[in-house]
Amino acid sequence: MPPSTTKSLRIAVLADSDTRWKWGALTADRIAPGPSMEAGPRDGAQVGLALDGYLLRGRATPTARQLEEVGVRADSLREVTAVEFLHAMDGTSYDIVVLALVGGGVQAMLHGLARVWEGLEKRPVVVTGYVGVVYEKLADGLLLRHGADLVLANSRQDAERFRAVYEGVGADASSVTEVALPFLGGAAYEGEHDPYTVVFAVQPSVPDNRRDRVYLLDRLIRHARLHPEREVLLKLRSRPGEHTTHIEELPYQKLIQRLDPPANFRLVYGNMGEVLDRTDLLVTISSTAALESLHRRIPTAVLTDLGIREVLGNHHFVGSGCLASWDQLDAGHRPLPDEEWVARQGVVADGSYAHAFDAARERIAKLLAAPERPPLTPYYTPVTAPGYLPGILARHHLGPDGTPLPGAPAHDREPGPVRQIVRRAARGAYRHGVQRVAPVIRRMGEL
Repeated sequence: MPPSTTKSLRIAVLADSDTRWKWGALTADRIAPGPSMEAGPRDGAQVGLALDGYLLRGRATPTARQLEEVGVRADSLREVTAVEFLHAMDGTSYDIVVLALVGGGVQAMLHGLARVWEGLEKRPVVVTGYVGVVYEKLADGLLLRHGADLVLANSRQDAERFRAVYEGVGADASSVTEVALPFLGGAAYEGEHDPYTVVFAVQPSVPDNRRDRVYLLDRLIRHARLHPEREVLLKLRSRPGEHTTHIEELPYQKLIQRLDPPANFRLVYGNMGEVLDRTDLLVTISSTAALESLHRRIPTAVLTDLGIREVLGNHHFVGSGCLASWDQLDAGHRPLPDEEWVARQGVVADGSYAHAFDAARERIAKLLAAPERPPLTPYYTPVTAPGYLPGILARHHLGPDGTPLPGAPAHDREPGPVRQIVRRAARGAYRHGVQRVAPVIRRMGEL
């Protein structure tokens, strides 16, 4: 076993939202070289794992409540700009760096880190991937992640698609590594609860208009009225004013104020796994929660009421056996998932989940044991994408060569109390603008 795995293993996770922080931190725990996990994530203290979290400052930076709800603990956790993170990585002693970011953020950090670690023989191993189902912008997102040592694919199907994209453009596809979603787990479904509980797991950005959201709320409330013996829960991702991975301009909490739900209808927040512990039927449009539910063999329905469309993401579930409408669910239908489809999605409800990350751990162990590591070499360069790459890097205050641009946020000191207050106020104003002002302006433009 390499020396890096016999001492305390140091991992840094950079995330830009609550969901990506959850994915990044849990992934870090599962890919750390060591014994196979037989039941859930391992205890970092027992295996000598030190985890430092960095939250990329932006519109979706998690609030304290969101971080608490995620329930993932780190040895340290702080908010940074991209330039501040690169400064922290300069001369770092980390073994692994996990980039849990949107594609453009990953690409910027790959170029920035390549610059910071230039000439370093034993740079950290860089890992990235996707939080959930990949159903849009496949080529764009993948090529923006190219250059990491490991690009994690959450299923056999994704691994095949990822390799095909890289090979199709002549890029090295060896980084693609099949794993599974790191937050799967929990007790398998053993039968109906008392009361029977139906959970509708919402998504911040799907559907994206008031009419469809009000329709879904109306159907959920109608289901509660049709089945007064059932408990019907609306599982929400964030409270008004908070953002997740995607912007939510029309929060369900506000839309429901004009409706009159029955007593057996409730709004719930909290950890999805805890909600699933009492779920008898999970309903969604296309949320990753469906995969969590299927992993636990909970009856799961992906709604077809608004059509099966790429813009909704429910097209991903074609062939799953889970597609259903509210009319069918009202009548008592319980979808039966297709076992072959489920197996190809990385859900591994067959009990093999404990070994889903073995290949990733083995690859990382070999990289850590190697006497040196080659420089990070993303597919996109000023030569291959001269009209695209500079703009991506500039959004993070980096020049075409990955160095900080003049005037980039200071990274040689911690922000003082006044700067911290100003930052919080500015972020609050931005979120207010996105959630309140922007929709009004768009509606006025449609008149």
